[in-house]
Amino acid sequence: MKKLIILLIAALLVFSACGSNNKKVVLGVASNDTKAWEKVKELAKKDGIDLEIKQFSDYNVPNKALSDGDIDMNAFQHFAFLNEYKKAHKDAKISAASTTVLAPLGIYSKKIKNIKDVKNGAEVVIPNDVSNQARSLKLLEKAGLIKLKKDAGLTASPKDIENNIKDLKIKVVDAQQTARALDDVDFAVVNNGVASKAGLDPKNDPIYLEKASSDSVKPYINIVALNDKDKDNKTYKKLIKLYHSKEPQEALKKDTKDGEKPINLSQKEIEDIEKSLEK
Repeated sequence: MKKLIILLIAALLVFSACGSNNKKVVLGVASNDTKAWEKVKELAKKDGIDLEIKQFSDYNVPNKALSDGDIDMNAFQHFAFLNEYKKAHKDAKISAASTTVLAPLGIYSKKIKNIKDVKNGAEVVIPNDVSNQARSLKLLEKAGLIKLKKDAGLTASPKDIENNIKDLKIKVVDAQQTARALDDVDFAVVNNGVASKAGLDPKNDPIYLEKASSDSVKPYINIVALNDKDKDNKTYKKLIKLYHSKEPQEALKKDTKDGEKPINLSQKEIEDIEKSLEK
């Protein structure tokens, strides 16, 4: 009888575990600075949420994975990137559910210590995706190296350079390859997350850095994206709320060496940025 009772208790425990109400959520990311989300994963367990963090090595994949239902959320891109993706994929019903950080874009070099030392004919690589390519060109313009046409907007390409002041030899490559090219070129424009993944310090290593306080960088604020049908999902909202809580934010600061600026915009502010990009 005693053995029978023990077996019944064990069976009940197994049944209880199998019948758990834990909700599984898969989040797609594309960089190494994920300590904030790992902290969210830890905290979410208390609310019965099992968060899986899935790494992608290609910026072009996480939005498709979200649309296809392979993941539930993603946190790797900024407003401008998502806007260009939606223009190219008319069937994508994805929107920003929250903001996360502004990760300033930087110019890095292993050969030049000061942006003023860039020589005529210098070789530079920039990201090849539409939004980050335009952002990189605007940064080169801010640095005084090129002059863009007045109507060059968020889709600017090297064809929109009106005056190549330093006669730069500009090559466009996949964003993930920009840091790796530093051994072969004079300098590179590198996304914050890519720089971190390559072992660079996004706060102290750039020879020129995007100003986080400028209104012009609003399209480049990073976001958490959801399928439109899930915008009111309480579980996803809970995870986003946890992300902006104290412990994950402390983990973010430590993980990025304070190189990223936390941003938590209201839904109205988010919608205003999205509408401005749709014009």
